[in-house]
Amino acid sequence: MKMKFGSRLFDQVFVRSGPIRWLVVGGTLLIAAIAVGSVLMAQNFRERALRNSGRELENTVLLLAHHFDQQLQDFAVIQKDIVDHVRSTGIATGEDYRKRLAGEDVHRMLRSKIEALPYMGGVNIIDAEGNLINSSTAWPAPKVNVADRAYFRTFKYDPKAPDVLIEPLHSRISGAWTILVARRVVGPRGEFLGVVGRGIEPANFEKFFASVVLGEGATISMLHRDGTLLARYPHSGELMGRNFKTGPLVHQRVFGLDHFAGRFNSPIDGEDRLISSRALPHFPILVMATTTRAAALADWREQIGILISIAASSALAIAGVLIAVVRKLLEQHRLSRERLTLEKQRLDRAVNNMTQGLLLFDADRRLVVCNQRYIDMYGLSAAVVTPGCSFRDIVAHRKTTGSFTGDVDQYVERVLRDIHVRNSMVVETADGRSIHILNEPLADGGWVATHEDITERRRIEERITHLAHYDALTDLPNRAMFHEHLRQELAAARDGEQIAVHYIDIDEFKGVNDALGHLVGDELLKSIATNLRRCAGPGDFVARLGGDEFAIVQGAVTSLDQVNELVGRIFETIRTPFDCMGHHLTSDASIGIALAPEHGTALDQILKNADMAMYAAKSAGRRTYRFFEPDMDAKVRERRQLEGDLRHAIAQGGREGGLEVYYQPCLGLKDDRITGCEALVRWRHPERGWVSPADFIPIAEDTGLINEIGEWVLATACRDAASWPDDIRLAVNVSPVQFKSGTLALKIMAALAASNLPASRLELEITEAVLIRDDDAALAILHQLRAIGVRIALDDFGTGYSSLSYLHRFPFDKIKIDRCFVEDIARPDGSASIVQAVVNLAAARRMTTTAEGVETEEQQRLLRTLGCSEMQGYLFSAAKPADKMLELFALHRGRRGRREGSESRRREVG
Repeated sequence: MKMKFGSRLFDQVFVRSGPIRWLVVGGTLLIAAIAVGSVLMAQNFRERALRNSGRELENTVLLLAHHFDQQLQDFAVIQKDIVDHVRSTGIATGEDYRKRLAGEDVHRMLRSKIEALPYMGGVNIIDAEGNLINSSTAWPAPKVNVADRAYFRTFKYDPKAPDVLIEPLHSRISGAWTILVARRVVGPRGEFLGVVGRGIEPANFEKFFASVVLGEGATISMLHRDGTLLARYPHSGELMGRNFKTGPLVHQRVFGLDHFAGRFNSPIDGEDRLISSRALPHFPILVMATTTRAAALADWREQIGILISIAASSALAIAGVLIAVVRKLLEQHRLSRERLTLEKQRLDRAVNNMTQGLLLFDADRRLVVCNQRYIDMYGLSAAVVTPGCSFRDIVAHRKTTGSFTGDVDQYVERVLRDIHVRNSMVVETADGRSIHILNEPLADGGWVATHEDITERRRIEERITHLAHYDALTDLPNRAMFHEHLRQELAAARDGEQIAVHYIDIDEFKGVNDALGHLVGDELLKSIATNLRRCAGPGDFVARLGGDEFAIVQGAVTSLDQVNELVGRIFETIRTPFDCMGHHLTSDASIGIALAPEHGTALDQILKNADMAMYAAKSAGRRTYRFFEPDMDAKVRERRQLEGDLRHAIAQGGREGGLEVYYQPCLGLKDDRITGCEALVRWRHPERGWVSPADFIPIAEDTGLINEIGEWVLATACRDAASWPDDIRLAVNVSPVQFKSGTLALKIMAALAASNLPASRLELEITEAVLIRDDDAALAILHQLRAIGVRIALDDFGTGYSSLSYLHRFPFDKIKIDRCFVEDIARPDGSASIVQAVVNLAAARRMTTTAEGVETEEQQRLLRTLGCSEMQGYLFSAAKPADKMLELFALHRGRRGRREGSESRRREVG
């Protein structure tokens, strides 16, 4: 019933409607084109399937021909080697041939050659009488005679026959067909001596043929050029040895060509087959592969089935689409009115749900459309703002309701004057809102006006602007705003007045962060910022430049007293204790001051000079301030020059002008024995002379060069210490910077391995700054080194504030007492009690103690009395170069020996 209705509908539309008629004609032509195209594609696919199958056969026989040609050539090489052996050994008679080639040594030679070619099989040597005299497969050779074989008779009686023959024959041992490859052996005068041959069973070839899968119905054969079948897959025993050159001329022609590809009926099964053959390049053998035409077209038949299904489905789909389109066109007219009504409703909902107020006016300045958002935005009456009212009436209504505070006529005149071009404005309402109004002209003379509340957006933009110019943590102006303010101050400076730029760097702030955490550090920065803002004058500008650096721009400076007063207030406010999250902290600062225009008028120059002054304050011991001085610039340049010279010195190593390693011995206080030596880096500059480590080590740590210096000192010191007596240890200082690389343990192990110095003789000296900077990572490295036997000493003990906690966390082998405690140990109110406490603490934790900087015998005596383990200093020996150390060891041992002998004699006399 539905199909009949569709047919009638189709006929009516086809008759009445021209476009529908052409649509049906086009669909019919498309179906016809699909049918024709399917037929052409089927023919094309068929020819392509045959070509592909033929190409596959050609590739197969090419592969097989090259493969078997190579195998047979390998065997021919062995045969030729045997013939060459016969000639080189001077074998001239058949009797000599039998004696020389029938031995076990020849058998072993044959086996060695065949073992190099595992796929080759056995090699047999036959004498002139047809007797098997040697074989690679068995010893002694079995008694076999082949004098009646055709190939043997050919070799023996026909001197013009080829030297190599290949023919199939029945094996007398296995009774199966065997393919024989034989080569004649002749004497120096051409007399027949024997044959070197090998029998290959067709199964060896057929097994390889089976691995080349060509599909159902395919065959692979090996034939002699004379037409004899040598091997075939699938195997057929009754066909082996049969000659196929006796067939039709087209069949015979195949055996005379090096390559053939074509089709003909098979003489075996009568099937129509695709055939490809190829001759071996060096042997009279053909490899032939065939497949039936039916097998070659098997995939094609599947493709044709799919093609027919697709074509039929496409035709049915097109017919169905035509019917559906016709029905759809008839229903369109009915649905168009419903769609227009629905779209109008949707448009009304969209307009009334806009975030912007919308007004549409015609060319007569009359309202056409107004959405609900506009009514609500200004609190207007929907009964007044209706289509048809004028623009002025709407503005007047806003005036009445209080959302407009200006002059109505002036505002209307201004808007209408510019209404022919796109324009926008931002107005402020009585309740403090910001409204963005955009007027867009229309082609008919009217315009569209949108009103958007941008109050929140403006607040966000103001916040973003504030964040771009103010520090998020302290709410002080940031570096960018500081530069802008200073630039304005420099431009507006008056004669007789100066501008002071204060660079403030908080001392030891990183220690607070590392010890107490970043939250406490942030609280400290906020407290300092609040106090700096409070202590600055009303005309001063306070900024945070980043990290722990602050700056103050002090304007209208007429005397240095004003600057000094501000500096005093800064120090007072920074040194005031702060309560930060329950921690009572005190801080200090290093301040650098540059004056404009005295120290420069350009922004970059003033900033650079203030920065140099601040670093000068740091170099002076921190907790102070410095005014910029011209020679500071020279000091910066000198530092850069020293850095460049240091890089050159590192490259020089121990050569002239480079770094050197000196050693200061450490003396045991109990037995006056040298227990070890501390490696100290020295630099003999070619122009400056000796450069103090206090001058170049900070530069090396700031630039990262300390890693190269430390690695070189470690390698050099380990190499030198390897020649010292076994009871003397080597101490090497390790900088906190070296721990940051993460490879310190590997480098130390490499230095020990390269110098053959036992790890137990190496002692690393570290300061507690290593543990403060990266606690867990540094402790992990120290434990790695301790595990291989390296000793760890804590240097400069007592000069920091975390030493006791780290003595608890890591079992140090030694504590080195800083020289500041040794200097005044002899005074009544000196540091003897502190040294005693350190010695007792070390003894309780099974650590030794070494006192640094011992320069008087009184200091030595007191340290011995207090129980200190070792001492080092100028009292015993200054640091010496490596070539003086062995001499020092020998001299000290001699003195010590004489002293012990004298004491022994005194005891005997007494």
